[in-house]
Amino acid sequence: MRLYFFTFLLLCSRVASGQSLAELERQLDSLLQKQQKSEVVAGIGYGNNPAYGSKVANFEYPLVLKTFVAPSLSYYHKSGLYAGISAYYLFNSVNKPWFEWDFTAGYDYTKNRNFLSGISYTKYIFADSSDVPSTPIKNEIFAYFYYRKWWVQPGLSLDYGWGKHVSEGLYTKETLHGNDFNIIASVRHPFIFSGVIGRFDVLMVTPSVNMTLGTANYYSNLKAAQYITRSPHMVKLRNPPGPELNFEDHTEFEPRAIDVTMNISYFIGRVNLAPSYTVFKSLTGTDQGIMSYFTARILYSF
Repeated sequence: MRLYFFTFLLLCSRVASGQSLAELERQLDSLLQKQQKSEVVAGIGYGNNPAYGSKVANFEYPLVLKTFVAPSLSYYHKSGLYAGISAYYLFNSVNKPWFEWDFTAGYDYTKNRNFLSGISYTKYIFADSSDVPSTPIKNEIFAYFYYRKWWVQPGLSLDYGWGKHVSEGLYTKETLHGNDFNIIASVRHPFIFSGVIGRFDVLMVTPSVNMTLGTANYYSNLKAAQYITRSPHMVKLRNPPGPELNFEDHTEFEPRAIDVTMNISYFIGRVNLAPSYTVFKSLTGTDQGIMSYFTARILYSF
């Protein structure tokens, strides 16, 4: 199945600034000069995912946003290495509500007071669900760097996804090879407040301004893909005359969106409450108005 551009914006509610909540916690430990330790973190997230609005995969109408919850379990070693698994449950689904599983491994370096950096690999496994659009993007490499010696911290993130999607008909087999590459340029400043309610709680408020540049060839869950634009309708490919067809499709590398994001992390004991609110403007497509979305997570450290 080939995916083109919407004229309006669909939002994939993922980490807006390209930084994990666990990394934010390790940053907080570093800033407060705490001793880092290995830990297991269990969490649940909330967001929205593009899905078909009708009971069947209807190519004549645009997609809608359906609410999902995402339980996760991760292990973070004090060296900076980590690995985790996440699952996504789609509400109001017609078929297979558990539509996605993510497996991630990576490394975060947070021990230097002047900068933060990290790299991760994620494997996406999608259920054969009629509720969500298919995509060839099944693998992702994400890397980030923040310079934090200045009051305003500049950052740069690189996000590359690739993979293939195979669909078989009665007489044909179609293989779509796809990839997307994005760069996120950011500036931010974390504000840290201790003893907000009790003696042992900490609040970190991190406003940031981010610009995303890159390609948006396919629907995907890449960290840089919270702004997805496509044509008003899904377009179904006609079956080719031959037994098998391999093809690719590409858009230009261009500025995609600019956003202002407010990340909040409230730590009390082993619990982390992390809401996030983003206001953004698309720089591509016909609908370039200002839009916003809200996400939230609750994490518990063992």
